[in-house]
Formats: sequence, structure tokens, C-alpha cells
Amino acid sequence: MGKNLFSAFKNLFIKSFDDELTDSRKNIVRAEVKAKKQNITDAYKTEQANAVYAKIEQMPEFKEAKTVLMYWSVSDELPTHPFIKKWSIAKTILLPVVKGQQMTIRPFVSEEMLAQGDSKIMEPMSGNDYLKTVDLVIVPGVAFDRKKKRIGRGKGYYDKYFKNKRIKKWGIGFDFQLYESLPSASYDIDMDRIITPSETIW
Repeated sequence: MGKNLFSAFKNLFIKSFDDELTDSRKNIVRAEVKAKKQNITDAYKTEQANAVYAKIEQMPEFKEAKTVLMYWSVSDELPTHPFIKKWSIAKTILLPVVKGQQMTIRPFVSEEMLAQGDSKIMEPMSGNDYLKTVDLVIVPGVAFDRKKKRIGRGKGYYDKYFKNKRIKKWGIGFDFQLYESLPSASYDIDMDRIITPSETIW
């Protein structure tokens, strides 16, 4: 019994150490991507976004989806506002709402019904949390790789939300956000698809 307990503690320590080392390596990637984002123009953002959404709109899973969880983009992300407004007429578009250390979701109604939340992103300020099945999630990220790994901003909201859920997860981003390989921790959730203007990783 004592031997098994020691072994369990040892494995937990090693796992924790590995995750800390991974977090440090992730921060290097975050700094690299942040530096690249300093040089992009609004025209580039729009061009890249249009290319990504043109792909998504042709994918059967998107065509069939009735509910799509997206994100209301901030200035350094692949823009989503026009796409959300366009498709909210035909589909239920959901947006994240951060509550403490957890993320829940609510339906998008209109831009006028959004307000800045605790995480400094725009969130639906009214309506109930959406608790039904979501058909598809279009996920932001700092970086993605060819094994469909994702690095976010470090808060873990999406990883916690995705845990124990069977749900389609598509990561989207600019071309320069796709890496050959990224550091990954034990608690990270892989994407099912990565879509950039130039590539789609299935």
C-alpha cells in the first residue's frame, strides 16, 4: 500500500513538473505570436478571415449545424463579427461568458446586447446560459499545430469547458499561427480540425 502511494505521489510530481515546463515553453510561443501580430493590418485580417470562412461555409458539418459556439473577436484575433452577424439569422450562434474560473455560453442576439465581461471580452449581457447540445465550436487560439494541438491565452477556459463533452471543435487562425509542433500539457484538449487561410488540418 505504502509503495503504491509513493508511486502515485511520484507520478503526480513528475506530471506537475512536466506541465510547469510546458507552460514555460507555451509562453515563448505566445510571445512569438504576439510579436507577429504587431505588424498585421486590418486589410490582412479581413483577407485572412474571408478565406477561412469561405472554407467553413462549404463544410457539411457547418451547413448541418443548427447551433455554433463562436467567439466575439478582439483586435488581435481573426475577425468574427461579420460572420457572426451573417449566420445568426439562420443558426443559433452562441458566445462565451466567463464566470470566475469557468466558461459558460449564451445565445448571441445582437451587437447592441453585448457588454464587456470580467475577462475584458464582449459577452451577451442578457439571456439564460445555454445548456443544450452544441453542434459545432469554432475556437480561437494563440497557436495551433499539425497534430491539432492548441495554445490559448493561458486561462484554460476552453479546456475546462470541453472536458467530458463530445463536441466538434475547429480551431481557426491566421496562417502564421500554425506551427509544426507545439508544447502540450496533460490537461490540454486537442481540436478536431484546424483551419487557416492556406491549410486545413483534418
